[in-house]
Amino acid sequence: MDVIQALKERRSINFFDPERSIPDDTLKELLEIANLAPSSFNLQPWKVIAVKDRGRKKVLRRCAFDQPKVEEAPVVLIIVADPMGVEENRNAVIESNIELGYMKPEATESTLGMIQTLYGPPNSPQRKVFAVKNASLFAMSVMVAARGLGLETHPMDGFDEGAIKKEFGIPNDKIVPMIIAVGYMKPGVTLLPRAYRRKVEDFVRFE
Repeated sequence: MDVIQALKERRSINFFDPERSIPDDTLKELLEIANLAPSSFNLQPWKVIAVKDRGRKKVLRRCAFDQPKVEEAPVVLIIVADPMGVEENRNAVIESNIELGYMKPEATESTLGMIQTLYGPPNSPQRKVFAVKNASLFAMSVMVAARGLGLETHPMDGFDEGAIKKEFGIPNDKIVPMIIAVGYMKPGVTLLPRAYRRKVEDFVRFE
């Protein structure tokens, strides 16, 4: 599917077909494509918990204020923003950059310094913003890629983050910016027209 078409067709679907599962190969392909999302210094500070088990979806539904789509969708992705992604991923990223010719070995220390200056220590506000910002880029890529693969999605921030962390073993230093239901639309459902969108002149200033 053309990327412009995918963006135009993407909708937040409330009614998923609970009887139709997503093949494992398709789910893996979706996540591989989404993982091409851009990130600051290519540090990719995100993790994903793909909730497929019916019992675990029931648990997640309770954490998400009893939203039926959490249980009806075949898969719900818990998007985890990881402030420690800097420390976990920087060495692999720098080694790859050197190997591929993006940087020279002697630039390693200066690159590490820039990263530390920009994003601060792991518990700093700027580090949390860094993690959430980049995990959100990944999440949007999930939704566009899903539409391209013939899937529907619904991003949600209506949930008890503390409860999700407790039930799914997510450390307190991580952040859950959203969960995303992924699946196929329930047969017989007709979508209403797309909801209100502002005109470009209402939110853009040209200088």
